[in-house]
Amino acid sequence: MADRAAFEAFWTTRPSSKPGAAFRDAGAAVPEITFENERETSTQAAFGKILDQLAKGDSALADRIVTTSPDVTGTTNLGPWVNRRKLFARTVQSDAFIEHRIPSTAKWEFTPAGQHIELGIAEMNLFLLLGAAGLAHSLFGKRLIPIGTVYDPFVNRGLDALNYACYQDARFMIVGTPSGITLAPEGGAHQSVGTPLIGMSQDGLAAFEPAFADELAVILEWSFDYLQRDGEGDPDERTWLRDETGGSVYLRLTTNPIEQPGKRGNDAFLQGTIDGAYWLRDPGPNCEVVIAYQGAVAPEAIRAAGMLAEARRDVGVLAVTSADRLNAGWTAAQRARVRGNDAAQSHIERILARLPAHCDLVTMIDGHPATLAWLGAVAGHRTIPIGVEHFGQTGTVSDLYRHFGLDAGSVVARINRLTRGRPIAPNRAS
Repeated sequence: MADRAAFEAFWTTRPSSKPGAAFRDAGAAVPEITFENERETSTQAAFGKILDQLAKGDSALADRIVTTSPDVTGTTNLGPWVNRRKLFARTVQSDAFIEHRIPSTAKWEFTPAGQHIELGIAEMNLFLLLGAAGLAHSLFGKRLIPIGTVYDPFVNRGLDALNYACYQDARFMIVGTPSGITLAPEGGAHQSVGTPLIGMSQDGLAAFEPAFADELAVILEWSFDYLQRDGEGDPDERTWLRDETGGSVYLRLTTNPIEQPGKRGNDAFLQGTIDGAYWLRDPGPNCEVVIAYQGAVAPEAIRAAGMLAEARRDVGVLAVTSADRLNAGWTAAQRARVRGNDAAQSHIERILARLPAHCDLVTMIDGHPATLAWLGAVAGHRTIPIGVEHFGQTGTVSDLYRHFGLDAGSVVARINRLTRGRPIAPNRAS
């Protein structure tokens, strides 16, 4: 060791050297996260463009971000970020593609100031790295904002490291994309089914699955602040969530481009997106059916609601952005009532309280149906959960949606068979 005395001085004065005296980094201010409205896009494409906007800027937040990926940097839309912010290496390394005149849209330039760490196909290493980088503020006195991307089904490969990273209160963002059967042509090996349930059950991890780009922008702006929070554990009496303590974030995204809803900015949308749900289509006073969806199946839910409106009264559409946060708030509010706070009410309880008792809930997700099936227990509404319980099919998105009953026609046909009310004519439910 060239300078042992200097190393020992650093080691004994580092933030983690004294029990209970971990360094509290002031963190980085979060700039406004916006997304220019596009007629049609996917949440994965929007994620890449938002990171590119940050990379082009000079915010303190962007300088703290470190991205990493297990051999799927390009296919998870990290390319623009990497091109601008470069790859990390301890010494400068030239771009081999340029050096050997190999055409490439990627710039593989390595530098000590680089902000992307490229991994091989090793998802366990991904979560070990996210956990370590997510503790930088307490170990080295400087907070990083680690962001990892991985094909959603392969979140399962790193669950042990993910669990212990959350247990240590590491702060990071994991982006599972693409996800579900919506990546249909790639086949069953790349289709995720149970990952929404992992997001719900993992402590220390707030899970979101937005359908639209504007939802994602709202969630990202909130998440970058949430990753840096270090408050007390008292719950917010509006949602009964412990948001002040902060934590890590899991985003489940998709490559399927869908039509966007246009510019939105009202408080109900902005706050509902963070709290876990908002009304995309308000139910009327005599509502007979509500379709509650999460994620990529939004277009089919909207289409099914339009078909139902011809025969069922006051149909509502509930956009769920986080089953995890809805469920956590619901169970926390119940615990508060047990302790004597009779006024405690969660976000999802307030949402569903306006529905008549005879209203049927239909839940839709490109994932395991149990993710949303519990919604019927909140206020005692009969529930028809629709989702994916098996994998292994290959085809177009529309082929697989029909196979698993997630297309609008299949949803309406199921409602015809399983609920009371005037049926939709067969030719309208196909």
